[in-house]
Amino acid sequence: MPESVQPPAMPMTSPISPPRKVSELVVEHLTDLVERGEWPVGSRIPAEPELVAGLGVGRNTVREAVRALEHAGILEPRRGDGTYVRAASGLDAAIRRRARTSDALQVLEVRSVLERGAARAAAGRHDDGALAALRGALAAQEAAAREGGEDDFRAADVAFHAELVRSAGNALLAELYDGIDHVLVRTLATDAHGRHHRDVPGHREVVAAVAAGDPDAAERAVEATMAAVRAHLVDQAAGAATGSTSGTTTELDA
Repeated sequence: MPESVQPPAMPMTSPISPPRKVSELVVEHLTDLVERGEWPVGSRIPAEPELVAGLGVGRNTVREAVRALEHAGILEPRRGDGTYVRAASGLDAAIRRRARTSDALQVLEVRSVLERGAARAAAGRHDDGALAALRGALAAQEAAAREGGEDDFRAADVAFHAELVRSAGNALLAELYDGIDHVLVRTLATDAHGRHHRDVPGHREVVAAVAAGDPDAAERAVEATMAAVRAHLVDQAAGAATGSTSGTTTELDA
């Protein structure tokens, strides 16, 4: 009796994915423009007709993609003024949304943990290029403290701390920090706080520690800065409770 012939087994393959919507591809492309910095945070994106022409897709597709990024918190429409980049990524947008609902001291504590870790990593890494950039940021901050107005000083201070975190060489850490930084640092300020911050310790010390390759000293320097800002926040809260700072807001820079 002849043996039965079994049919060949069907090769195992990955499930066939359904074709993707054009709008999803456009969302990915626009997100990539933001994440690469071609559309930086705070910039206005091209108008709809320009996007339609440049992407080679329909008007409805562009509108759907832009709306998706608005819902994700990456883009922000401004009536009569176009659409602006609000966050560098979906992660950045999510961190900002969460941090806005938190107490300022809690946000400062998170920022302190991230910055202390970054300082330790930067000192251990001891990258010459990162150290040069950090020294340049410190020089710009000190020059703004001597010669610039409050806005110039705040911008230079933000840039210094961002550079310190970038010097750790970890892109994810830098992105996490930036989301916290936008909430904690970029708020309205009083002149009194700007004057106060010029005396906050730790800035020169952390650069010196990074240059010396001393992670412990780098962490102590950051903690000195954060302790001074923490004390200032507590004083501000106490003053607000007694009505002595009524009508003012504070920038929580460091």
